[in-house]
Amino acid sequence: MNAHRTFSADTASPVDAGTQLRDASARPRSWHAQMPDDKAMLRAVRDLTKDLGEAKPHVFWPDMLASAAVGYAGMAGAIGLQNDWVALACAVVSVLAFYRALLFIHELSHIHRNALPGFRLAWNALVGVPMLTPSFMYEGVHTLHHKRTQYGTVEDPEYLPLALMKPWSLPGFVIIAALLPVGLLIRFGILNPLSAIIPPLRQLVWQRASALAINPDFRRRPPEGDIKRRVFWQEIGGTAMALAYFASVPLFGWKPLLTGIAIISAVAVFNQVRTLVAHLWENDGEAMTVTAQYLDSVNVPPPSPFAAIWAPVGLRYHALHHLMPSMPYHDLGECHRRLKAGLDRDSSYHGANHAGLRPLVARLARSTMGGGG
Repeated sequence: MNAHRTFSADTASPVDAGTQLRDASARPRSWHAQMPDDKAMLRAVRDLTKDLGEAKPHVFWPDMLASAAVGYAGMAGAIGLQNDWVALACAVVSVLAFYRALLFIHELSHIHRNALPGFRLAWNALVGVPMLTPSFMYEGVHTLHHKRTQYGTVEDPEYLPLALMKPWSLPGFVIIAALLPVGLLIRFGILNPLSAIIPPLRQLVWQRASALAINPDFRRRPPEGDIKRRVFWQEIGGTAMALAYFASVPLFGWKPLLTGIAIISAVAVFNQVRTLVAHLWENDGEAMTVTAQYLDSVNVPPPSPFAAIWAPVGLRYHALHHLMPSMPYHDLGECHRRLKAGLDRDSSYHGANHAGLRPLVARLARSTMGGGG
């Protein structure tokens, strides 16, 4: 079952994309609403990737397990080693490994529930619950970001028009991520137990503190279906883990907890920087066609040398992912190679491919300083 071929191509007529679509400075702010879908590109996405789309256990399992193991080993070294420089090196390794392990939550939000038996449970046990980011905080939330009529609107939990905001919004957006582990400790270790006996607090915690979202206006709806049972057990696990972290201080002192907080804080900041360049953030709330959503998103394909580090688990192909949300991360590189070779130079497909992290951050910064907000 290749669910990734469920994109929409039912609006307007084909567009002659051309170079002008790749020049954001030449676009009016309403360009999203004016752009019809590039049906030739969408047909190519369907036709050239028919044989891809199956999640491969022999890729997912070793990747996730090795990332988690290296993350924990690095954290142990950062806590236990006496040489400060070696401990710092271990902490850096731990940050990078945990960052990769954590981003499998993105895959969990898209893969079919029967695709990888046991993988969700194992990921939550090894990564999600210990890092106080169980998968329910992304499942049922991230898919709203992919809804054709909600992307880039006020109903999108993962969109802010950052390119149109004030310059101070960018550093503020990144700095606030550093507080995430403290916020998660409070959410699971304090608010969650209290909310079990205070129903209004439970509603507030669920609506406002149960989703990995960046839109401050987003309110999460009550869980339904299969996820409701998973939420119950994952919340119990998260609360037990948070209480264990609090209890560790009188037993082992502050160093283990503070080191863990620092490592997870660095992971959160790293991810927030990646989020800054996941999109161009140029939409001001209008509904967009699939092609416009694609061009407002970002691919950083080879030969960019470091993208596999700062955008791992397929996220260097984030724009392509918006065309094929259920395509597993290990197939996105091959999808990109086929589409790059199979589509004309003037295709809209090439308009979402960018050179690297630094030019994307500079572009966003210039946009905020050029009249954002």
